[in-house]
Amino acid sequence: MNRNPAESPPEQQRYLSQFDSFARRRADRDPSWLTEKRQAAIRRFARLGFPTTHHEAWRFTSLAPLTRTAFAHAADLDSQPAPAGLDSLTGDNSSACRLVFLNARFSPEHSSFGDLPPGVRVQGLGELVNGRGSSIQEALGRYAGDGEEVFAALNTAFLQDIALIHLPGNTVVEQPIHLHFHSGGEGEPVVSYPRCLVLAGANSQARIVESYSGAPDTAYFTNTVTELVAREGAVVEHYKLQQESLRAFHIATMQFQLGRSATVSSHSISLGGALVRNHVNAVLDGEGAEATLNGFSLTTGKQHVDNHTSIDHAKPHCNSFELYKGILDDRSSGVFNGRIIVRPHAQKTDSKQTNQNLLLSEEALVNTNPQLEIYADDVKCTHGATIGQLDPQAVFYLQSRGIGREAARQLLTFAFANDIASQIRIEPIRARLEKTLFHRLAEKGSKG
Repeated sequence: MNRNPAESPPEQQRYLSQFDSFARRRADRDPSWLTEKRQAAIRRFARLGFPTTHHEAWRFTSLAPLTRTAFAHAADLDSQPAPAGLDSLTGDNSSACRLVFLNARFSPEHSSFGDLPPGVRVQGLGELVNGRGSSIQEALGRYAGDGEEVFAALNTAFLQDIALIHLPGNTVVEQPIHLHFHSGGEGEPVVSYPRCLVLAGANSQARIVESYSGAPDTAYFTNTVTELVAREGAVVEHYKLQQESLRAFHIATMQFQLGRSATVSSHSISLGGALVRNHVNAVLDGEGAEATLNGFSLTTGKQHVDNHTSIDHAKPHCNSFELYKGILDDRSSGVFNGRIIVRPHAQKTDSKQTNQNLLLSEEALVNTNPQLEIYADDVKCTHGATIGQLDPQAVFYLQSRGIGREAARQLLTFAFANDIASQIRIEPIRARLEKTLFHRLAEKGSKG
């Protein structure tokens, strides 16, 4: 690379130096297309640098706690120990298959492939490195690899292994496909770069779960990227459950590309992490496509969760529905920035965006910014945002029916979250969300 690392800020130098070491180790092991992709990404990272609160998209989220932490690259660890109780972390055994990644490295001994329909591939990077799968090589990084997303660029630069799901056309996978990522190390904090690529062929159907866990009460950094391409008529349900250490940093980029009449629904649940940032982007690039983006965050202590979403209506006759909810307690904080774009030729667009936030303490804080950019004239678009506390009259009403005050507050809080929980069709994920919510509320009640 034609650069001098000494010219970069110290927080960048660490990653640039790690990349040099990583690239040397991989030089004789990987094909040229992968090396070139990594080199282009690290150049983009070097040019962009880490954003600060002076950048409009980051003005409510400071990266200072992350950038001042010296994370070791997890790939440098001698081993990737599996956590105790991994089976309980990955959910039930009803999945069609379960791929486990420890610090973003595929762990065959902890994975199972179950009964998949003929032609369905769920695997790591091996096939690509061996020179096959040119269509997959082309898709990898095509949708989430461009633009000004510095963390997506950093992920691509350190690309080593991926969770690859390839669904042939007219294939239906009845049971969920589960991708589980566990992060963290022993001793010093580490950074890992999980990567997912989902290619859903025409008229295929599947449910895909991404779950993220980590070593409890430890600091580490998970920088993850997911690209999901839904071809004509494909139907994909996507779930992301993040329940990492309350000292962890989690930054995710999710890019959904929808073809003609494709339907994609994504449910992003954030329960852990000290600093969390989710970039969720959907491009409706075929007539009749429909996207649903739902999100829920439950924060306590000094947690900070930032959700940035974008839905791009690039073609006519497309629908999108977005519901993001947050429950914030103690001194935690949240951000919602939702952008809907309707292109000039995207007539007959129907789009609805809603952001609702419930504050359980006087010190909790939310900044919300729903946005509509409409360049067509025959559309139906609405958006709205609310921030508030529990309705005292509703609490009083329940108390008048013999329900204690704390129990009344818990019921109303659970009811607030139920709009999201009721749309989760995979029972173990819904049960985990409900269990966590009940536990947090019961813990707050015992303290209050």
